[in-house]
Amino acid sequence: MSRIIKVKKQTQNKFLNMYEFESERRNKSRFSYFVSSRAENEKDLKINKKVLTADGVAIYGIYHDNEDRVALVKQYRYTIGDYVYEFPAGLVEKGEDVYSAAVREMYEETGLNLKPFKSETYSKPLFTTVGMTDETCSTVFGYLSGKPTNCHQEATEDIQVVLASRDEAKRILKDEKIAVMCAYMLMHFICSKDPFYFIKDLK
Repeated sequence: MSRIIKVKKQTQNKFLNMYEFESERRNKSRFSYFVSSRAENEKDLKINKKVLTADGVAIYGIYHDNEDRVALVKQYRYTIGDYVYEFPAGLVEKGEDVYSAAVREMYEETGLNLKPFKSETYSKPLFTTVGMTDETCSTVFGYLSGKPTNCHQEATEDIQVVLASRDEAKRILKDEKIAVMCAYMLMHFICSKDPFYFIKDLK
């Protein structure tokens, strides 16, 4: 069985840090594995946590008028030097649950009000890009109301609010840069008459 022998923190940043894991392969040979993490210190790494908690939230929000539009953000990302389509999302602050974080982040990024479904099954923390980070994210689902605006965004954010119809979602999938989780959920949105049937049927 592969295992981690020793951990060394390499950076001291606010939102993201690098760790070096001295590791052992199944054949007993040793190597260094590098991991990015939201953890501020070694004890908060997921390898040391018995209970998995969410670092962030992504919000799958359906605009409540005819349930025919989904809220997306077109956001400038420095990692690619370009805009990419995503769900509204953000980090969970200390003392917040994922639903409170989702309501706050949706309002800050889009100006819309979120009424979330509460489901331990569908909003449990899941790993994002587990080959390079131990980051976890919960997806929160719900209905949206209000008028979109970007006036609540932080100065560091460059975000356009998009209420996408099914036809626009098809175009985005075909023509635009898009985050993978957003792409999968847009496929679901396009193909389902009721975007929340899987939650409503949950016993």
